[in-house]
Amino acid sequence: MQKEPMLQVTYIKLSKELEHLKTTERVTIATVIDEARALGDLKENAEYHAAKEKQGLMEARIAELTDVVGRAQVVDPSTFEHIRISFGSTVCLSDQCSEEELIYTIVGGKESNPSKGLISIQSPMARALLGKEEGDEVELVLPSGTKKYDIEEVLFKEIILG
Repeated sequence: MQKEPMLQVTYIKLSKELEHLKTTERVTIATVIDEARALGDLKENAEYHAAKEKQGLMEARIAELTDVVGRAQVVDPSTFEHIRISFGSTVCLSDQCSEEELIYTIVGGKESNPSKGLISIQSPMARALLGKEEGDEVELVLPSGTKKYDIEEVLFKEIILG
């Protein structure tokens, strides 16, 4: 079973969502289904079919969250040195050709948000960066092609999600 690294805040958020779905939403949907069933003919009962579909989606989400929370490995990146790139490292890269700078922070898959500079530790880019140090160079295969970057800085900054 592959562990799923994540921040404490993400673990708490996912655990609360799972608990809410199990204890509150399941009961609510069961009640709606019972009420719709009481309306009669199930073949033409739109309320019943909508409630059953919602129940199916909710049960799929419960299964997904149960899996992720069960595999969770809570990581506190503030305890790492960040000399080498690891979970929670913020990395400043400089394109060797254009000198364009990129800044990314390596986080768990459930925290990933590339548009905010948060990349999943499972992503090809993060895997290429892991273990590297300031001053190293790295070749990254990006949608725009293969590029070489210098690693300008590796540090820990407080990770802000959402």
